[in-house]
Amino acid sequence: MTEHSPADVDGLEWAATRGMGALAEKMGLRFTEFTVERCVATMPVEGNTQPVGLLHGGAYVVLGESLGSMAANLHAGPDRLAVGVDINATHTRSATSGVVTGVCTPVHLGRSITVHEIVVTDDQGRRCSTIRITNHITAARA
Repeated sequence: MTEHSPADVDGLEWAATRGMGALAEKMGLRFTEFTVERCVATMPVEGNTQPVGLLHGGAYVVLGESLGSMAANLHAGPDRLAVGVDINATHTRSATSGVVTGVCTPVHLGRSITVHEIVVTDDQGRRCSTIRITNHITAARA
């Protein structure tokens, strides 16, 4: 249960104020939608590839973890912190150009555990990766 109503929080403003972290910024992530029920971000393929020109599998995971962890923290509310405890990814297609889009939706929103699924698609809307992240919610340290 959140300590604030999602209607009281502008998710994009909250995310911009909080920041997404140096790695996500370096990889070019951009949030385009941000609520407790649905978070969306894009990431360029260029600059995030493996040597053969495919989007690196770890890049998909960075996108997924950034979305899932941020969504869990928005749900957690003030004075609480969500930290990742498990993540897995299944890559089913390779992106080689353009941008990929991650759409994060909750599977479970509890008081101490959240589970989110992130579906990453290419410019043509084809699923490239499916990521699931579990976050543990705890009191934030002072």
